[in-house]
Amino acid sequence: MHPDYAAALIHALFTQPPIGLHVLDPDLRIVRFNTAAPGAQGFSESEAVGRTLADLGFVADDVDRMLRGVLATGEPVSNFQYEGRLPRGPDGVRALAISAFRLQSADGRILGVAATVVDITEQHRAQRRLELLYRAGEQIGTTLDVFRTAQELADIAAPGLADAVAVDVLDTVLHGEAPAPGPLLNPVTLRRAGFRAAAPEAVRTSYEVGGVRVMRYGSPYAQSLTDLRPRLIRRLGTDERWPTRDPVAAQILRDAGAHSLMAVPLAARGVVLGIAAFFRTEGSPPFEDADLSVAADLVARAAVCIDNARRYTREHTLARLTQRSLVPTRLPTHTAVETAYTYLPVASSGAWYDVIPLSGARVALVAGDVSGRGMGTVTTMGRLRTAVTAFAAMDLPPDELLERLHSLTGELARDSLPAQDEHRPALTATCLYTVYDPSDGSCVLSRAGHPPPVLGVPDGTVRIIESPTGPVLGRGASSYTTTRVDVPEGSILALHNTGLLQGTTESRLPLYREALGRPTGTLQDTCDALAAALLPEPPDDDALLLLARTRALGPDELASWTLANAPESAAQARRLVSGRLAEWDLSDLDFTTGLIASELVTNALRYSEGPIELRLIRDAVLTCEVTDSSNASPHLRHAEDDDEGGRGLYLVAQFTQDWGTRRTERGKTIWTEQTLH
Repeated sequence: MHPDYAAALIHALFTQPPIGLHVLDPDLRIVRFNTAAPGAQGFSESEAVGRTLADLGFVADDVDRMLRGVLATGEPVSNFQYEGRLPRGPDGVRALAISAFRLQSADGRILGVAATVVDITEQHRAQRRLELLYRAGEQIGTTLDVFRTAQELADIAAPGLADAVAVDVLDTVLHGEAPAPGPLLNPVTLRRAGFRAAAPEAVRTSYEVGGVRVMRYGSPYAQSLTDLRPRLIRRLGTDERWPTRDPVAAQILRDAGAHSLMAVPLAARGVVLGIAAFFRTEGSPPFEDADLSVAADLVARAAVCIDNARRYTREHTLARLTQRSLVPTRLPTHTAVETAYTYLPVASSGAWYDVIPLSGARVALVAGDVSGRGMGTVTTMGRLRTAVTAFAAMDLPPDELLERLHSLTGELARDSLPAQDEHRPALTATCLYTVYDPSDGSCVLSRAGHPPPVLGVPDGTVRIIESPTGPVLGRGASSYTTTRVDVPEGSILALHNTGLLQGTTESRLPLYREALGRPTGTLQDTCDALAAALLPEPPDDDALLLLARTRALGPDELASWTLANAPESAAQARRLVSGRLAEWDLSDLDFTTGLIASELVTNALRYSEGPIELRLIRDAVLTCEVTDSSNASPHLRHAEDDDEGGRGLYLVAQFTQDWGTRRTERGKTIWTEQTLH
């Protein structure tokens, strides 16, 4: 190189520097430097030459080791990253990129080290902001919980962006509500939902997480909530007027040594949710516009997640209210069973129960559970419960009832699964349908994926009623079977769901044995004790326990006869009914009941073969039943004036409160109910 160019280059490097340059001797003492050299920046030549960087206050052991390594090995180092404070440079921590190479004379003598330094603080901060936003996308909004989401925002931003972060939400948001549209001009009640300080010992807050504060008009926080624009106060001074309006908040800032503040509103979908405040304390540079932009991005993401949590809370609050209205709050009193229940709808899912009176003093005990949570699940539960009640009124056998319910659940599942949500889990349900007959002590049940019931008999034996289970409702082909067991009088039937068991029925059987083997107190006392034993901790899902203590019909409540399939049996039926009603002191029903019995027996004589069974049941109503071998169901007709027959069932319907028919193993049973006077 021409000497003129070399001289010009050296002159430019030290007088018009694009980058910092240090020339150090073998002892790392400064020989020469330019005005952009960060280590000696702000020092005169007389102050710096002959001294080390450490002497000037640039304390960096890792930089010193790196330079000595270059001296020793001669291997140059490029882009060595360093963060620290400069002796007389700009305030705050700076990021530097240092490159160093060894200086040697023509004869190979080591003269020292030359180090170029580039201030990459802005690039470094921009990279950190990008990393912060990336981590925020992964770590904010992991749950549908307002407090958890607010704390995730605080944990991400401190120390990544600020020395301390406080997240406050409107108190109404925690209940799933939102403030009225428009500016929040009145004093606003906020609840601290998240807080994080990079150095907790240096920062104290008067508002602990969960604490309440009233925000006064005029502060940066209030201004930010009023117009939904973030506020940046680079340096907190004594000339602001708002501390006089909110002295508590101002004192907190002074005690913490905060000197820079950002207030960013939490708002999403036009809903104001709260505010996030970011602080920097002593030792950190003031916030800049770029910091405010990052804070706004972080808060915007958190706001959407908090609003999702708010909407989730609102939906599930409404779902729980709806759920309570769709299940019975009081079970009907029934002669066949005494009932008690524990129902904990903690998750707005689809658990339900029912006690349904049936003809012939029988009773149906039902337990079911719909998959999923939320309003859709709850309303589906209500529809299935209504369907079960309707099918039960038809006196369907348990297996046939579940087959019809399976078909209905499949239709509901298809209706609830829009085309764009094909990958969402399909709606399913489980159900246990049990029919207890107090006339013979039988219990007939069928299951659709539901846990089996537990039976405790008076002698202390407690066992699971083993019964085949069919597919869950709404999935697969319907295939259900019935199981019949004899239940002694005074036994306790326990129906439950998986939310109560928190395991298998077999694994929880010892707790059932302890509670049902020797029950004490009322049936509700037993129910409460068993539920507490099964749930030592609050459940995560809806929990259901339904207990039914059985009783049998005695001779003063039940009378039955077998009649021959002969014409004289109709008159015999009148006589038998009349005699028994006299014994029961119900002679005022003699005429109507005798007419009903004779008409039903006459109908059986006409359409069936074999013996005919006649039965009277005195319960809340007087029931008359006639059973024959025919499968044909009778139909009510309105006979014309010149017809010689066809008026039997019409007359029966006029004298009864209700009537119907149900299938039996040998044919059918026609039953009627009359009100007792």
